Amino acid sequence: MTQDTSTFDPKEGDTLSPFSFLRPELDRVEARIRAQAEQFDPAVEPYIGYILNTSGKRIRPALTFLSGGSTGEVTDDHQKLAVILELIHVATLVHDDIIDGAEIRRQAPTANAKWGDALSVLLGDCLFSHALMLSTEFDDKEIGRKVAISANQVCSGEIIQTQRRFDLQLSKEDYFDIIEKKTAALFASAMELGARLNGKSPEVCEALRDFGNAIGTAYQIYDDCIDLIGEEQEFGKTLRTDLNKGKLTLPILNLLGSANDKQREKLHRLLIQKEPLDVSALANIADYVGSIEASVDTGQDLIERSRTCLTVLEESDHKEALEGIADFLYTLLEGCRQ
Repeated sequence: MTQDTSTFDPKEGDTLSPFSFLRPELDRVEARIRAQAEQFDPAVEPYIGYILNTSGKRIRPALTFLSGGSTGEVTDDHQKLAVILELIHVATLVHDDIIDGAEIRRQAPTANAKWGDALSVLLGDCLFSHALMLSTEFDDKEIGRKVAISANQVCSGEIIQTQRRFDLQLSKEDYFDIIEKKTAALFASAMELGARLNGKSPEVCEALRDFGNAIGTAYQIYDDCIDLIGEEQEFGKTLRTDLNKGKLTLPILNLLGSANDKQREKLHRLLIQKEPLDVSALANIADYVGSIEASVDTGQDLIERSRTCLTVLEESDHKEALEGIADFLYTLLEGCRQ
């Protein structure tokens, strides 16, 4: 793994990021996101402030602005939508870290590591409810309804994934259903609603939604590969949690599919007994490298299909940046090849 993912984070002066020219918009939304802590009770504000000040890549806000810019102009409503989608995303991360027992995210202690699971659950709930409250403020009430649907999908995906842990009957179709809900739903909403705010036709909104869904799904596949092959220092979060917690991601499903009967039986036994598994153990069971390669191929196929969704857009810097995101994610996936 040689690809440095820091360039996906649109930092000031980072000309390699496909988001780099959005710096002014992203700076404004960053300030608005962090200011949300002030809307909570003074006893709660410091906890929310800590969570929101752990800056992320803000991919969903960036997609919102690119959708808006490629279909018209970026308005204050796009800023508001970007804040809402990011709050929902951050809420899911708080809950994810509790479920996974993760102690580090973005090179800082997670909420559950600092304050325990009970308080962290409630903090995630606060962020969810605050985001949904903000979503009622649009003139177009359908925006709020679609945001609520996306939030429901994210939560449903997390529930199903948790329910299906250590389930050796999980199929690839099940896996894609889960990640389209828990990850791709917010990518899709950012693209669809960014266009809807500019009054675009249902056909354009749907095409951009499909782009977001494909990119979001490919991004989750990339993240699932990184959980197996990445280094914690490089990525700034706790890794190797998926397999140890019984999450059967695409690389593991590919591994199970390529194993012979004896290898599959051994892997099943290790999973059911919840024994710690490292990469070397997997490599001795079946075609581990081939399983990663096949996952990369699947993610890159999704990205290639996503490009056709952008034909509904006229040429612009924003459209070019969307194409750049597809190119960049394709390269990130390529970097996962062993």
